[in-house]
Amino acid sequence: MTAPARVSNSAVDAARGSAELIRAEAPVLAHNYHPLPVVVAHAEGAWVEDVEGRRYLDMLAGYSALNFGHRNPVLIEAAHRQLDRLTLTSRAFHNDRLAGFAESLAELTGQDMVLPMNTGAEAVESAIKVARKWAYEVKGVEPGRATIVVAADNFHGRTTTIVSFSTDETARAGFGPFTPGFRVVPYNDLAALEAAIDETTAAVLIEPIQGEAGVVIPDDGYLAGVRELTLRTNCLFVADEIQSGLGRTGTTLAVDHESVVPDLVLLGKALGGGIVPVSAVVGRRDVMEVLRPGEHGSTFGGNPLAAAVGSAVVGLLRTGAYQRRAAALGVLLRDGLTTLVGRGVVGFRSRGLWAGVDIDPSIGTGREISQALMGEGILVKDTHGSTIRLAPPLTITEDELGTAVGALEKVLTQGV
Repeated sequence: MTAPARVSNSAVDAARGSAELIRAEAPVLAHNYHPLPVVVAHAEGAWVEDVEGRRYLDMLAGYSALNFGHRNPVLIEAAHRQLDRLTLTSRAFHNDRLAGFAESLAELTGQDMVLPMNTGAEAVESAIKVARKWAYEVKGVEPGRATIVVAADNFHGRTTTIVSFSTDETARAGFGPFTPGFRVVPYNDLAALEAAIDETTAAVLIEPIQGEAGVVIPDDGYLAGVRELTLRTNCLFVADEIQSGLGRTGTTLAVDHESVVPDLVLLGKALGGGIVPVSAVVGRRDVMEVLRPGEHGSTFGGNPLAAAVGSAVVGLLRTGAYQRRAAALGVLLRDGLTTLVGRGVVGFRSRGLWAGVDIDPSIGTGREISQALMGEGILVKDTHGSTIRLAPPLTITEDELGTAVGALEKVLTQGV
């Protein structure tokens, strides 16, 4: 298609009021992020407001950490109540909120035991340790030889061990030497996965939908195939649902679309309701019980404030209303994006309220499109090349979703 004429980007003007604060950040903040030029000062529901009072529709939702919207009143109330009682004991003592949280989360996910942590990366690291311990104590792998099979183009975090099996050179370059014990195979390729598994394999660790890669959805039957293969070869299936889980795709977990039950499921982001960092490994009792006191821990993992907020999140999901809402609104999002294919969108992938949208590179990069949308009052974030991700709060309305799709259409028509 013929690219539209490029016009000046109104996002530059829209950011003018935030420029002073952005400049103030530059000398003191490490440059590990390249944020869009907006300084958010207030938020509610699906909307944020900058320091000068400009409002933006949040179509990113903290990379799915804000599934229930900014300052969800149920979650805020749960946090307020707990702040007045108890915030931290460490795991040196019991607290009166943790057991209830763990029980409710295990029930929601259909698992037996819960290992509470803080960040998504901590959940991944914890699962790696559990899987290796299980391989040595239960499967009988020779000490020091356990391997874990992962998928290319994965994103599981940025700790040293995790970037050891990343295929993203931006995340890897300059951070070696790397942790051994990982085998990388193409995503969505059961034959390659089967070829990589041998007697040393402790687990297969994959994202049911690859988020950072651009919301890459595997073929129907892939997840069920991974489950069958791991059962047949006596290794664990570890599903990283940190971005895809807790209602985002129209089901509680993304693996639910194929009625698959992994051995371990990793949760984070939305589990903290956008209030505090909360993550967890949930899994089979016979796998989780390989951990014994002193072998793994976290000062803040399972703290009373996190448990109170996490319990409230589980309460929101228990009715299934948010999952049904994501599924229904996801159809509208898919239909809206379909109308833009061939009109600036070269393709997209979506499930529930989550989409990766590939923009015609002749119109602009993902960063340029994100900045142009910012000028229209819509906040999104680019991923690779000319791809943007859409992941609005599950509380977004039909009209708000239509506003976002309309703004994208306008930007694609006018250029950046």
